Amino acid sequence: MDKAYYHISEAQLGEGAKIPLVKMESSEAVFRKMADMMADCILENNAAGRRTVFICPVGPVGQYPFFVERVNKERISLKNVWFFNMDEYLNDDGSYIDAASPLSFRGFMDRVVYTQIDPELVMPPEQRVFPDPADPARGDRMIEELGGVDIAFGGIGITGHLAFNEPQPELSCEEFAALPTRMLDIHAETRATNSVGDLGGALECMPKRCITIGMKQILSAKKIRLGVFRDWHRAVVRRAAYGDRTADFPATLAQTHPDAMILINDVASKQPY
Repeated sequence: MDKAYYHISEAQLGEGAKIPLVKMESSEAVFRKMADMMADCILENNAAGRRTVFICPVGPVGQYPFFVERVNKERISLKNVWFFNMDEYLNDDGSYIDAASPLSFRGFMDRVVYTQIDPELVMPPEQRVFPDPADPARGDRMIEELGGVDIAFGGIGITGHLAFNEPQPELSCEEFAALPTRMLDIHAETRATNSVGDLGGALECMPKRCITIGMKQILSAKKIRLGVFRDWHRAVVRRAAYGDRTADFPATLAQTHPDAMILINDVASKQPY
């Protein structure tokens, strides 16, 4: 069935959107903006003597080199900063995939972020938190104890998923929005899309299980900032911002968040068809 929002032109995109859309000229502009949001929030909180708590993705990832550059150049202390990563792939038995795997989000954060920041500035390891398959609720408890999340950063998946919160159309929006951190099966569409981007299409090598931070933790953040930049995001961003609010397309739940925003590059802004 055809949907009118897929025919919103690039020029009209953003008009009447249920989530504010910011169109930018390039992927670099999107990533630099996300990096600046991270650094500026930390600087503001450091100056006020407050901690900073982020939910962080590994996808998009283009913001991290720009963030690392600012931290090192401006000597921004991360000692009072907590990064809660959104998710991680699991083996079939529910254990983490090896951190040395090119698919591992834990390995990525170590290689590209934590080891690239001056040791005098980087936060201690206990403030670099991944969802734990041995205790999925641990991160949720920590976030609550820290007083909540300043900004939840992320992208939007092909099924509309935020982190790995895959659609569950059998749930109401309220039920879906209350889901905590948990382990789950990754939808076939997500595995196929990720295999193209990460493994050159080697679908049989993609993990089938994951652990993901909950929709409750994402939607409870003071701010939500999502970046989209791929050609298939043309349709995804239009449904997220103009479609019905539904657990069948999780990003639509951000429509009622008091401070959500989607940053869009020149590719994702174009009309899908």
